[in-house]
Amino acid sequence: MRGVVMYAPGDVRVEDRPEPAILKPTDAIIRLSATCICGSDLWPYRGADKVEEPMPMGHEYAGIVEEVGSGVTSVKPGQFVVGSFFASDNTCEICRTGYQTSCVNREMLGTSGAAQSQRMRVPLADGTLVATPEVPDADLVPDFLAASDVLGTGWFAAVAAQVGPGKTVAVVGDGAVGLLGVMAAQQLGAERIIAMSRHEPRQKLALEFGATDIVTERGDAGVEQIKALTNGLGAHSVIEAVGTQESMHQAIGSTKPGGHVGYVGVTHDVTLNGDELFFSHVHLHGGPAPVRQYLPDLIDRIWNRKIRPGRVFDLELPLDDAAAGYQAMDTRQAIKVLLRP
Repeated sequence: MRGVVMYAPGDVRVEDRPEPAILKPTDAIIRLSATCICGSDLWPYRGADKVEEPMPMGHEYAGIVEEVGSGVTSVKPGQFVVGSFFASDNTCEICRTGYQTSCVNREMLGTSGAAQSQRMRVPLADGTLVATPEVPDADLVPDFLAASDVLGTGWFAAVAAQVGPGKTVAVVGDGAVGLLGVMAAQQLGAERIIAMSRHEPRQKLALEFGATDIVTERGDAGVEQIKALTNGLGAHSVIEAVGTQESMHQAIGSTKPGGHVGYVGVTHDVTLNGDELFFSHVHLHGGPAPVRQYLPDLIDRIWNRKIRPGRVFDLELPLDDAAAGYQAMDTRQAIKVLLRP
């Protein structure tokens, strides 16, 4: 089969790779209907994360079950399924509290489970995969693909920030997660949603997803603009969807005393000033999103066409052109690239 492998920063290749096989009774093999490039894939692509050996890429997926292990009971061949980027048993004490990405038996997808490929092995299939009611129409596939990570991650950020009716929400980051954080905030009933973005196509999509205001400034200037829009107090809820020192500082500074920051940007060299945090009275909650917790609800909303998160994919390429997709996202010519195996 064909699959994407990163050899070094900027060096992405699509090559023949071994077909995945059932290794444990709890495994499933799925044929990918679509996969995509994640913003977090750009960290190694840009050299911020080390690439010490050829690395199979991809952790977002949706497709048709082809084979299941003898211990799998919740999905069967022929079903269309969506899964999270962490495999989880969905039964341990941590999973039962809704934090499947900290499952005591969790497995990160990789090697034969890398999703930028034609087929993949999914461990812990019963706890990881959720089937749609039927095989969906082709136009819904990008929406279900978005649910496997960026929609679920944006949703968790909104929940962690305690977004709800009557609240003002600020969103730091205009990538796919930030934009779908806007959608999540709108679905959860936020009264006002302030998207922070300098890029017109992303601003337009944010407004379509439910943003009421756009702030183009960053850093301290961005914080001042948020406060100017909120009677000098800051937002009740702030979604941090970048993962840098500047974005975290901006998120905390944009939150009113007693407010909540939901942070889901994969952090790189982020440190917190103890005095600043102590006197801010700001709550911080986040981490790797437990997408599996939200999949049943998100799948229902997509199936009934209440939300269309697949609109974050603004470039579609064949899998063999994955290198061009990485370049397009790296240079911000694309928000998120969908790959067709």
